[in-house]
Amino acid sequence: MTHSIRPQPGIEDIVLYKGGESRLDGHDEVLKLSSNENPFGPPETAKTALIATASTLHRYPSSDHAGLRGAIAEVHGLDAARVICGAGSDEILTFLCQAYAGPGLEVIYTEHGFSMYRILALGAGATPVVVPERDRVVDVDAILEAVTNATRLVFLTNPGNPTGTMISADDLTRLAESLPDHVLLVLDGAYVEFAEGYDGGASIVDASETVVMTRTFSKLYGLGGLRVGWGYGPAHVIDTLNRLRGPFNLGVTQLATAEAAIRDRAFAEHYRSENARLRTWLAKALVALGVPSDPSHANYILARFHDAEQANACEASLRTKGILVRKVAGYGLPNCLRITIGTEADCARVRNAIQQFLEGA
Repeated sequence: MTHSIRPQPGIEDIVLYKGGESRLDGHDEVLKLSSNENPFGPPETAKTALIATASTLHRYPSSDHAGLRGAIAEVHGLDAARVICGAGSDEILTFLCQAYAGPGLEVIYTEHGFSMYRILALGAGATPVVVPERDRVVDVDAILEAVTNATRLVFLTNPGNPTGTMISADDLTRLAESLPDHVLLVLDGAYVEFAEGYDGGASIVDASETVVMTRTFSKLYGLGGLRVGWGYGPAHVIDTLNRLRGPFNLGVTQLATAEAAIRDRAFAEHYRSENARLRTWLAKALVALGVPSDPSHANYILARFHDAEQANACEASLRTKGILVRKVAGYGLPNCLRITIGTEADCARVRNAIQQFLEGA
């Protein structure tokens, strides 16, 4: 049977996003270091809040997310009226493309940036434009040179994924102030909490009408399975995004659990501290083996091997030992493996496994 139904232009060009694997044949207990997950899981306060929602699952959630927005604003010193919550920060990014991109318009992102940017741009019918980075670090001048009259969005991951590198607040400010006023700068801060002394761009958002930041509960708070994220921006942008947002895009369980998690500052500080300590340890341990990485400001390191062949062989060797890390050739880094910072035992295990590979054991 034939038909003439076709999706909107751009959609058929999308290559589906693939998340990190979690299973390996022949291994009952897999060490998953491929998805940048919190190795400690969510805080106990969040688990308690989740369980408490069971008796209210027959009720619709609030449509204004006032409790969660208020908690986010309180913790981060923001204006709650300019916070929007979504099913992961991905949903906020989707709203931005729906609202401001489209056929004949362009969306800029950097060569090692999050692969969803291209997917979301194509889904909106817009043209994705990739600009080069310099030694795995975002190049502000390259972004500015790529801007045209058709540019509507610039997506910038800071710290970067999968690189872990970041640019300074001064560079971000220069970028925000140099972009023409028809371009919206989106600061994707999925890993902001792991970067010392960085507010995720909140101060830049407050100083501009053309900058938005996004954040997630998936990493620091260990709620990847619930899909909760948020954005902060100028009132006119948040008002626009709320017109696209479904009134019940987050459920009772998501809202209550995320609010409990963000209020648990002791948990956040413990994980942040442990991540920083173990990130430094693993990076130094791998350098000693001849596997360097750039200074990381996230909860992973990007290990660099001699070439793609060695990186692929190491990844295959780790698999035989029940360890999953992330190949990142799709991000233009074929000679690298992204390794999530796990527990102390996890880090020791992956370090030892890489040493055995390099020694031919």
